[in-house]
Amino acid sequence: MKNPAIRLAVLSLFALAPASQARAAETDTPATGVTDGGLAPIVITDDAERRPYRAARSSSATRTDTPLQELPQAVQVVPRQLMDDLGATRLDDVLLYVSGVARQNNFGGLWDNYSIRGFSGNENGGMNILWNGFASNRGYAPPRDTANVESVDFLKGPAAALYGNSEPGGTINVVTKKPQFKAANALDLTIGTNNFYRSALDSTGALSSEVAYRLNAAMETRGSVRDNMRSTREFLAPALTWALGDHTILNYEAEFLRQKAPLDRGVVAVNGNPGALPASRFLGEPGDGDVKMENQNHLLTLEHRLNEDWHLRTGVFHKQGTLDGYSTEASSLRADNSTLWRQRRYRDYSWHDTSLQAELGGKFATGELRHEVLAGVEADWMTLDQRMLRINPSAGAPYAIDINNPVYGQAQPTPLPNTDTAEHQTSTGLYLQDQLSLGRWRLLGGVRADNFRSTLDNRRTAVSTRQDKGAVSPRLGVTYLFTDALSAYASASKSFRPNSGSDVNGNAFSPETSRAGELGLKWQSEDRRSGATLAVFDIAKQNVLTGDPANAGFSIAAGEVRSRGVELDYSGKLGRHWRLTGNFAYTDAYVSRDNTLAIGSRLVNVPRASGSALAVYEDADARDGVWGVGGGASYVGERTGDQAGSFKLPAYVTARALAYWQVTPQVKLSLDMNNLFNKRYYASSYNNLWIMPGDERSATLSMNLKF
Repeated sequence: MKNPAIRLAVLSLFALAPASQARAAETDTPATGVTDGGLAPIVITDDAERRPYRAARSSSATRTDTPLQELPQAVQVVPRQLMDDLGATRLDDVLLYVSGVARQNNFGGLWDNYSIRGFSGNENGGMNILWNGFASNRGYAPPRDTANVESVDFLKGPAAALYGNSEPGGTINVVTKKPQFKAANALDLTIGTNNFYRSALDSTGALSSEVAYRLNAAMETRGSVRDNMRSTREFLAPALTWALGDHTILNYEAEFLRQKAPLDRGVVAVNGNPGALPASRFLGEPGDGDVKMENQNHLLTLEHRLNEDWHLRTGVFHKQGTLDGYSTEASSLRADNSTLWRQRRYRDYSWHDTSLQAELGGKFATGELRHEVLAGVEADWMTLDQRMLRINPSAGAPYAIDINNPVYGQAQPTPLPNTDTAEHQTSTGLYLQDQLSLGRWRLLGGVRADNFRSTLDNRRTAVSTRQDKGAVSPRLGVTYLFTDALSAYASASKSFRPNSGSDVNGNAFSPETSRAGELGLKWQSEDRRSGATLAVFDIAKQNVLTGDPANAGFSIAAGEVRSRGVELDYSGKLGRHWRLTGNFAYTDAYVSRDNTLAIGSRLVNVPRASGSALAVYEDADARDGVWGVGGGASYVGERTGDQAGSFKLPAYVTARALAYWQVTPQVKLSLDMNNLFNKRYYASSYNNLWIMPGDERSATLSMNLKF
């Protein structure tokens, strides 16, 4: 059994079968220490009960349990049911089913990077991705695995009033599965095209009357339509819940992830044509081996109910990881449009990130006006060490390859010292929020004040730059509930994000600042299983770095980019048989002020129009075994491939099909087919030398075993 995914499956069956039988006889009720006056009971949902695609409530947007219908903000929740129907194993697999989200340069497939409403952040951390409410993508991190994910909440618009520095287009909050006191165990075995093998374990239950556990694990190997590409992944996520008393709960969650994969920059555009080469053409060097990434997250939270209306919550989050390995990457395509000069790099990166949060929340009334208030403090510390060795091509040593007839195995140049920096960031934040209710009116007001310090030490030049800045981020929103089914809202907010580096005088740049306005309508069905959101937005971001017209080679914080658009999202369940989700977005994201870029030029990888739809029909057979079939399509419009607008990524439509059958209460079979008609497309690009082709037609067959 050389395949690690199969090995995990066999070991899991033998190791967990006896324990699951013992736990199955235990009580289905939560810990005895939890009462109605304390924390909500911990329960588990039987997976046989098919769930709709729509969530009626979310705590991500306000840190309180608020109905989506009352939020003055577009919030789209991707539930576990949709992830299961899509066979999603990565965050990337669900993006097309949320409006206004686009893939961005993903560092050769080694990290997550997306834009929401046109804004994606910088190359070190991408856009703002939270893990249970804590910032989790500072530094680098491998693409997120979905083995332990319960839902993914997409918060549209600025979130700085609660979460601090972030992009104004939106924020993603990944919500993980929690321990349950009712025993449940499941094993997923998957095999697919391109030598894809994966096994995933989900086990939960009570260790005692006060302590429950959850363990998620996954092992995976996968090939690719790309030549010489193969990756491996190991993932482990333990969690514990401990009821310390009638009103207090302690939670611990962790993630350990290890990934090995070559750094793949994709194909090149020849004379502006990204389709000049086969999608499988690999332009790196197989002898460079894998880039190894290791990442771990730890989260400890303590929640105490003072009474039915007030609670205290505190938490500490720590993340650390490493990235290490060689890569060969395209540097320039010569005039013959055949010879590609390449560079070789060695990266040795490491990061440590720690955050503390403490908050007090409660409800009270002043006359007929009801309040739900939240006050909190947050502090975080991050270090990022980046050491790079690099050698660039020259006429005497081009380290070249013929893109039309590549021959691998040539002598590899030895990279030389290029970058050696140590970055330290510290910040503190204080936030206040009040949600007011009066009749059919809902008013949300919040503000956060942040102070942050950043120090960058260049070990090669012995030069240090430092910045100390502060920012205030307010937001105000109002919602009117016409009926229980229909509401309208309006909101205005601001956000910020620090700029790294310094100007010609060595002074730190002012942070990027953003302002956003949004109007919308929300509808939900009487049973709350279906809902739709229509949103119109206008966002402008200032202090974007642009070239210094008086000092070549330096930058100033004087640029501006803007995004305006319309979004429509629908998700829900129709009748007894249909689950549906669909979306459409029109996003006009462009440069509105710059010293070097053309005014009006489009932001990279952001289509003007995009949309998707998925429908699943479900019924029961004669033996009451649940079965379902479904399909859908996704459209992504034309995008500019680089900020200079030198080439375009063409629009595309891909289709998918799925089917599943609950053979017995313990066994379920699933078949997923993606890119059904084998459409060639390009997922994203960074420039004309780094263009990532999309996946060709693929299929996966899965078996879910409950025991």
